[in-house]
Amino acid sequence: MVLGASIAGLLAARVLSEAYAQVIVVDHDHLPGTAAPRRCVPQARHTHVLIERGQQVLEELFPGFTDDLAARGVPTLDNLRDVRWCLSGHRFPQPESGMTVVSASRSYLEGCVRARVSELPGVTLVDCCDAAGLTMTPDRRRVTGVRVLRRADGSAEEVLDADLVVDATGRGSRAPTWLAELGFESPEEEKLQVGLGYTTQIYRAPAPGLGNDLGVVIGPTPDAPRGGALQLLEGNRFLVTLMGMLGDYPPTDPDGFLDFARTLPIPDLCDVIRDAEPLERARSFRFPASVRRRYERLSRFPAGFLVTGDALCSFNPIYAQGMTVAALEAITLRRHLQRATEPHPRTFFRDVAKMIDVPWDMSVGADLAFPDVIGARSPKMRIANAYIPRLHAAAAHDPVLATTFIRVAALVDRPERLMSPGTVLRVLRQILPRPR
Repeated sequence: MVLGASIAGLLAARVLSEAYAQVIVVDHDHLPGTAAPRRCVPQARHTHVLIERGQQVLEELFPGFTDDLAARGVPTLDNLRDVRWCLSGHRFPQPESGMTVVSASRSYLEGCVRARVSELPGVTLVDCCDAAGLTMTPDRRRVTGVRVLRRADGSAEEVLDADLVVDATGRGSRAPTWLAELGFESPEEEKLQVGLGYTTQIYRAPAPGLGNDLGVVIGPTPDAPRGGALQLLEGNRFLVTLMGMLGDYPPTDPDGFLDFARTLPIPDLCDVIRDAEPLERARSFRFPASVRRRYERLSRFPAGFLVTGDALCSFNPIYAQGMTVAALEAITLRRHLQRATEPHPRTFFRDVAKMIDVPWDMSVGADLAFPDVIGARSPKMRIANAYIPRLHAAAAHDPVLATTFIRVAALVDRPERLMSPGTVLRVLRQILPRPR
């Protein structure tokens, strides 16, 4: 039983179908047959990119997935050659990186994954159904199912029995409350307040003035906590998302939206917006804090129950890590299923925690570069936050450094690659004054 038909829930169902005869995915929303935004996924209307490592995992789970999307008209692009990157105020060169990005809208991507999963033998999707709590054995050692309420006239609460329950209900997961009600401790939470705000407008393609490029990314900086992104979409459309940290939210009215874009370090988005044709009204989204629930630190946890996706760890979305981390969690679950007839919760949470550590440290470290973000800054983090802007400055003149950084940001290479002797030497060659 998988609670939540999010990307995380669908990918969990995909790997569970290899080990279980029947997999039921239950979701609160109505699951549309087309690529329509869902009420429970408010960020779906804004920029979403499946970065290289996530694209690799989806290709592993669904062979031919990338080619299938491309055949349907979804833009696929090289993450550096086809994208104008501006980080720490420095515009990167655009060499070919060999990293493929699938540039579909979140709703379209989720719809394609949902269609693939629904075709799997033994998998059933149940929508308009609320999970009300867990059922357990009398000794409170094992979860045996879920109490659910179907949202239809005259429906009564019923119990769906399961050998394994996976919670993929997102940031609003009630698993901590359910565990407390059953006599278990709730997991410790790590929370970092970032006060992020998005405003997104969708336009008719092509994007004016973009030429052969297919995307733009302008990162916020501690001195200028505003950024933006342009993403080409399926259906002859593109979107522009403007973002602000620490409560500096972009407005939704056309004039305010354009004025906000004018304040960014490079004029590319402003130039596009000025002459583009909007297709619908601008929409906003608020992301107050990154949250990580430390299930791996609990001393007691019932068998037959796992947590994944944003219910486990929710990242600041400007770093585009969420869907890829969910995919990596599914691969971790697959390894556990291949080793044993049933994954052991504590072992699973420990292994997932090791995987999450890397993207979590990357995003939290980047957020703590903003002085007004409250949190502990280790000496290692302070060194990294002093070094990364210098790397960005050097990368503006060195295609190898630009590629190295983007490979780490795409979770293809580990962050240690940025501090390797060869990388540091290239940075020093660019930023140190040269003798006459």
